[in-house]
Amino acid sequence: MSASPQVYRIPGGWPAHTVDADPITTEVIRHGLNSAANQMKRALIRTAFSPVIYEVLDFAVAIYDRRMRLLAQAPSLPMFMGTMNFCVEAAVAAIGGEAALEPGDILLYNVPYGTGSHPQDMSVVMPVFTADDALIGYTTIKGHWLDIGGKEPFSTDTVDVFQEGTIFPGVKLYRRGELVTDIYRMALANSRVSKMVAGDLNAEVVGVRTGAAGLVRLVERYGLESFQEAVERMFDHGEAVVRSYFERIPDGRYVGQGILDNNGIDEKLLPFEIAVEVRGSQVVVDFSNAPDAQAGPTNCPLPSTVAASRVAITMLAGGGEAPNEGHFRPIEVVTRPGSMFQPLPPTPSMLYSWPAFQSIEVIFNALSKAMPTAVPACSGGDLCALIWWGVREATGEPWADGSPHPVGQGASYSRDGASSLIHVGQAATRVSPTEVWEAKNPWLLEKLELATDSCGAGTHRGGLGLDIHFTILEDSWVTSPLERTTTAPWGLQGGGEGRPNRAALRYPDGSRREITKVTRLHVPKGATLELHTGGGAGFGPPTERDPEAVRCDLKAGYISKAHARRFYPHVVAPAENGGT
Repeated sequence: MSASPQVYRIPGGWPAHTVDADPITTEVIRHGLNSAANQMKRALIRTAFSPVIYEVLDFAVAIYDRRMRLLAQAPSLPMFMGTMNFCVEAAVAAIGGEAALEPGDILLYNVPYGTGSHPQDMSVVMPVFTADDALIGYTTIKGHWLDIGGKEPFSTDTVDVFQEGTIFPGVKLYRRGELVTDIYRMALANSRVSKMVAGDLNAEVVGVRTGAAGLVRLVERYGLESFQEAVERMFDHGEAVVRSYFERIPDGRYVGQGILDNNGIDEKLLPFEIAVEVRGSQVVVDFSNAPDAQAGPTNCPLPSTVAASRVAITMLAGGGEAPNEGHFRPIEVVTRPGSMFQPLPPTPSMLYSWPAFQSIEVIFNALSKAMPTAVPACSGGDLCALIWWGVREATGEPWADGSPHPVGQGASYSRDGASSLIHVGQAATRVSPTEVWEAKNPWLLEKLELATDSCGAGTHRGGLGLDIHFTILEDSWVTSPLERTTTAPWGLQGGGEGRPNRAALRYPDGSRREITKVTRLHVPKGATLELHTGGGAGFGPPTERDPEAVRCDLKAGYISKAHARRFYPHVVAPAENGGT
């Protein structure tokens, strides 16, 4: 830790404005904005080249006003949504500010300390102008490119940002509607899979243009003044929803602890803590006591630290609404420059989302001490991602693919945890269908099933993880950034732990290699990669679980008789002795 840590604060949004906008018009405009964002999403999916975009949905689309406040987003990757204002601000500042923007411009930006991501997450930003050339806002997409010229398509062992990919520090891809061919050619030249990157880049351009057209239609239909009044009322409502939730929580400072397997370079456990302070209806999420920035890539740039806080808080307090800037106003984030949650250039951040996703779990853990029945137990806690690449035997064409994989979710006070879902930080993303996987990539799925006994026991049990076996049909390479393999998901109120994540490579000769974080692992033809994703933890004492629920779990194969005998003796033991 630094001797005298510096504290950096992100204020909880713009001051609220009391406006007298018509509520019906406000709702129509709010839904119109959400519709425009969903049109962006649909345009991107329908034109993208990579399954990581059109199947997995590893992207975010959003619309901002001229002051770079979130107007609308489409359901996709929550962690990206909380970072997109940083992307817009940094991209616009890089080209000289608002005065340097012209109608038809489209900007390209992927500096990790501004996007909050690794360089593969490329942001495309389009300023939106009316017919009389008045700037009214921005549309933006951040999507994962399968390769952007790093030392590998994906790495777990980078030591600086320069190893992670080619940097586009805010440049005009389109100038007044005309393609800047030098920038376009540079993007394609720095990718091992340039055809896929070209398709995905053009799809992002289609998406931001679609959103821009939708925003202009709304403003022209209602007039700029009425539109702006409705936006302020929309923000005020979102703020009120979140504040009303936290007003019911006792004031205090609540601390949660988390732990990462390692930093990607060494094998040392990496513990950290986060404090959540409730002050009336204001919430402060304090990361200032985090470890110093790591030599390896498990560093989370400031925008994603803010995003993780926003995701955790709005998942609890957002009332199930699509968030806008107003929902973020009650949330203040405190960080320390030079720490793991605010690394400075040229610190590596390829695995930025791993501490970010863990921080969501830790924020929930901290809040459980204030309201134990309001938050879930720990999930499998990881994306369990795999990133593959190689050269096809028949054509000599390079290929690449990557995907997160589902884990079990933690149980809550009122119900069992959901089985086989992507981590909440990447909720609304998907796993590619088996048919797409096997058609696009040189592998067969030998097994894809819910993992018996992976769930944590409890009054309500955790959700189940998956067992997935990929049998490889051609020599390939894989990077595994697997996390939470050494510490099991924690239960709440007496609930049991879930299964940790793990993976192994089974070679054609029958030998096995256990793997966690590994970069560019050669997977020979005929080998099988076995991925075992973690289960969610339980909530409440297992001895209080409904006997009928235990019997149903046994019948469905979710738990074995040995598991039931160990954790639910009030159900299994009497039956084995002639009871019911």
